Order: sequence, then structure tokens, then C-alpha cells
Amino acid sequence: MSNLTDFPKPTLISVNGVKLEVFEASQQNAGNPIILCHGWPEHAFTWRHQVPALVAAGYHVIVPNQRGYGNSSCPSEVTDYDIEHLAGDLIALLDHYGYEKATFVGHDWGAAVVWGLTLLHPDRVDKVINLALPYQERGEISWIEMMDAIFGGDFYFVHFNRQPGVANAVLDKNASQFLRNIFRKNVPLAPPEPGMLMINLAKAVTPMGEPIMSDNELAVFVSAFENSGFTGSINWYRNLDRNWHILGEVNPIIQQPTLMLHGDQDMIPKFEKLTEFVPNAEVVSLNCGHWIQQEKPEETNQVILKWLKQQGVN
Repeated sequence: MSNLTDFPKPTLISVNGVKLEVFEASQQNAGNPIILCHGWPEHAFTWRHQVPALVAAGYHVIVPNQRGYGNSSCPSEVTDYDIEHLAGDLIALLDHYGYEKATFVGHDWGAAVVWGLTLLHPDRVDKVINLALPYQERGEISWIEMMDAIFGGDFYFVHFNRQPGVANAVLDKNASQFLRNIFRKNVPLAPPEPGMLMINLAKAVTPMGEPIMSDNELAVFVSAFENSGFTGSINWYRNLDRNWHILGEVNPIIQQPTLMLHGDQDMIPKFEKLTEFVPNAEVVSLNCGHWIQQEKPEETNQVILKWLKQQGVN
């Protein structure tokens, strides 16, 4: 699928007080729902390589642009992007289609949403497949405080929270250049210069590494963010402390069968205590960077379909 015209046609669906742009595909009367959740700075089109394979395997594939992305609603209140709202959107999407449960697949921030969704609504999640971002232990201090202590105030998670509006303006002004520079593979693990990584990427004239997609594919992402801007998606980061408090009220153990997929060249480390919190987790690593399902689409599909089959599905 080289551009959005080859992707399933979108539908705007009203759920949980917002409208979500949803792309879906299935064989007739397939049932068997699987919901694919993108990360940042991404789009439902992130899953273009997985949709045909999952449809062929008999799934009803549902791929939303989550709130703040694409043509989905972009609420103005920062707190409208906390984990209760993001998880609530996905639960309402299940209700819209008449499903009690689904398999949820998340990449990057989408994985964080799937972890949180599973903790908040365990009865609605059948299986979990997450890419790049492992389970995050809650710990004694909030996630932003922890990141500030370890990485400092220039770390983009911290910067997005402590200096609202600064990064948004730079990314909005340089959307095409930023997205061209971030969607790369074979990039050195350490950033080439100190400072705010995402702003550096937005301003860099010469990208590092190699592109993970064609110009036509990249144009889908660029067009979406030039239309929506980055503020809604950055508001996800600005709820990390709020999410830390919300998730303090729930059982931290995830019992669902879980597949955790890593890229060996990714900067995000594996979580060594994963099975303490997710006892039924299987971990697989591929020789790639952060954009796993776009860098290694065939291998990703094979791992996911094999694991689903082992769980007794199809």
C-alpha cells in the first residue's frame, strides 16, 4: 500500500464524546476483532502492511486514528487526552461494533494505551500484542519526575510537559522535515547532539540513516499533521503524571496472553521484570529499530500470526 488510496476507506464514528476516523477491513462476517493502535507521531496508515495479512487470516481489522490524530477529534483540554479518555475511546469502539472483547495491538504510544486499557478494562481485552514500548512499572515517583531525574529537562517527555507550546510550534512549522527525519532506520542509537531531540530532528537539514517508507507513504503522515497540527498528539505526553495517578488505583498485573515485540536497534530498553507484571508474556526481538512493523513488515506479520495461531485463534 503505497498511499492512502490503497488503504481501507475511513469512516467517522462518534464514540465517547469525540469522532474517530476509523479504517476497517474484513472478510464477510469475519468477526474475530483485532484493533490496531498507532503511536507518535503516527497515523492509522502505520499499519498498512499488517491489515491485508490479518484480513487474510480471518480477522475483522479495526484501525482508528486516535483522538488528536488525522481527521479524528482534537479536543482543546489537555486532560481530555488522559488514559481514561484514550482507553474509553477504544472501549466505545468495541461497543459500536458490538464486540465484548478484542485483541488489541499497540506500537509506541499505542502500546502505552493498550497497557493502560488492559489494566483499566481487563474484561474487554482478550489478548495483547505490543511493539516497542514494554510495560511501564509504576514506581514510587511519577514518570515525568523519574525521567527528569534521569535524563534532565531537555528530554522530550519532560520538555513537552514543562514548556507547553514550544515544541508544538516548531513541529507545526517543520512538519514535513520533522517526519522525514524521524521515520528512519539504521540510525545511531545516541542522538548526534545534545538538547531537545525532537526539536533537533525538526530543524535538521540532513537526515540520518535511511528512510523506512516511500515519498508517497510519507506524504500521508505529512498531510495528516499539516492538517491537525501536533498539539493534540503532544497532549498525550502532558498526561503522564495524571495517568500515573489514575493507574495507581488498579491491579498492576496483566493476566492476558501477551506478545511483546522489540527492535534490537531501538533506544527503548527491554523491561527485565516484564513477566512479574505480565506473567503470560512472550518476548520476540527483530533486527530493526523503533518502527518495527514498518521496518520489518513481513517478519512482523509472521511473528504476530504465528503467535495468534498458538493461542488457538485461527
